[in-house]
Amino acid sequence: MTTTYTAQPIAPRVLKELRTTDDAGRPAVPFTDSEGGAPLRCCLGRSEPGERIALVSYAPLRRWAAEQGVDPGAYDEVGPVFIHADDCPGPDADAALPFTNAHRTVRRYSAEGHILGGRLVEEPGDFDEALGEAFDDPAVALVHVRAVEYGCFLYEVRRGREVRRD
Repeated sequence: MTTTYTAQPIAPRVLKELRTTDDAGRPAVPFTDSEGGAPLRCCLGRSEPGERIALVSYAPLRRWAAEQGVDPGAYDEVGPVFIHADDCPGPDADAALPFTNAHRTVRRYSAEGHILGGRLVEEPGDFDEALGEAFDDPAVALVHVRAVEYGCFLYEVRRGREVRRD
């Protein structure tokens, strides 16, 4: 048996809210991406030159904690994320973990929304090991994958499903 980990994009209902007012209370300001390459949290891909995107403030742990009925307290963070300015189809269902081409942090959270630790992941091939290590701890409810250089939230991973490989 192996465990498969799936990156969770920002949910469509949340994207709809963020495209109006972000989690810092500011209106979204769409713009045309002239260069491309922005990491989009709606479809977990990179923007193409000429696409309309928006940079919005997002509070992933706050939103998760509200769904769970817990208060993350001081661990609540609001940070910048790029999203498509309009609806998009979301990520490819069979896609591998995105944004693994640079150093990332796998940050662990408890069911109460408190940070339990983290791990620096330097090589793309080390993500499964880092996620497995995180979820081997029964106290870990979810993890955030974040960019090292800016600390930006990239996506959430919850416990994977086991897949039999014959």
